[in-house]
Amino acid sequence: MVNALQGPVLAVLGAVLIGGVIMVLTGHDPLQAYWAMLEGAVGGQNLPATLSRAAPIVGMGLAAAIAFRAGFFNLGGEGQLVLGGLTTALVTIYLPLPAPLLLPVAFIAAAVVAGVYAWLAAFFQFRFNVPLLISTLLLNYPARFFASYLVTHPFRDVPSGMPQTYPVPLAVNLPPLSQDDRLHAGLFITLALVLAAAFVINRTVAGYEIRMAGLNANFVRYGGVDLRRLGYRVMFASGAIAGIVGAIEVLGVHQRYIDDALTSPLYAWVGLMTALLSGSNPLGVLVAGLFFSAVQTGGFALERATEVPRELSRVLQALIILLVAARQRFHFGNGGPEDDKE
Repeated sequence: MVNALQGPVLAVLGAVLIGGVIMVLTGHDPLQAYWAMLEGAVGGQNLPATLSRAAPIVGMGLAAAIAFRAGFFNLGGEGQLVLGGLTTALVTIYLPLPAPLLLPVAFIAAAVVAGVYAWLAAFFQFRFNVPLLISTLLLNYPARFFASYLVTHPFRDVPSGMPQTYPVPLAVNLPPLSQDDRLHAGLFITLALVLAAAFVINRTVAGYEIRMAGLNANFVRYGGVDLRRLGYRVMFASGAIAGIVGAIEVLGVHQRYIDDALTSPLYAWVGLMTALLSGSNPLGVLVAGLFFSAVQTGGFALERATEVPRELSRVLQALIILLVAARQRFHFGNGGPEDDKE
């Protein structure tokens, strides 16, 4: 456990040190800047904003980590997130069901649609030899543009004049946890996903297969595990988690699907960094996601309180990942799923 934490901790400390040197060279006080970031992330009324931003980052980090842990790439979280959010909005608006039934149906629909979309990338891998690294990345674009078309034309809230759906029914909105509505019950759903993933990976036979496939695909293949079936299941689960995150954001934050609202904050890409920093450990994803959220929200306070631009927070994130990658090799399976083709 200590060895697992050593690399990320050293990477964070190294990034903070390099960031401090950059600030000194540009004529800024690094202690003042970092204190402003800390207060901007956890001080006073800023903590709810950090926790609210952490929820989708942790969720998307978990979606990526599940695939990475098994030796598979999923860079398509953005498209899966969008499809999950759009599906949730359309189901809750147009499906005539009572609210107690409509809410779970919306979450299930979001998970299934996004999961099938991720499963499609695995199908391309195993059936047509299209690498997951390529297919998952490229599948982001059809999902985003298709969703944009739907909310710009057939399902647009015309009176609003914006590319967005009509508001979801009030009865299915996730209840707020704070007076300013920045925190909502989706925080508990995200935490439940993390705990469930940690239990499955560490305490079940399926989790053992996932861990071993990520370490050595040949070993699990010789042990009788069907890597294709495992790949399909893992990619579906990864996409389903991303879809649930989209549902949480729609029902807890926006109360409708808004074009680009789920993609402009770059939740999927920060989630990838979270998965890398945590070593694809679900509980580590929780900690890393909170850290990245604090860096981002603190970056806004940094710019307000000092003359240091908030882009420094993005520099810190990039430095952390570079240092983690230099500290240890991230391998996603030796002789992984690419070797198991028809």
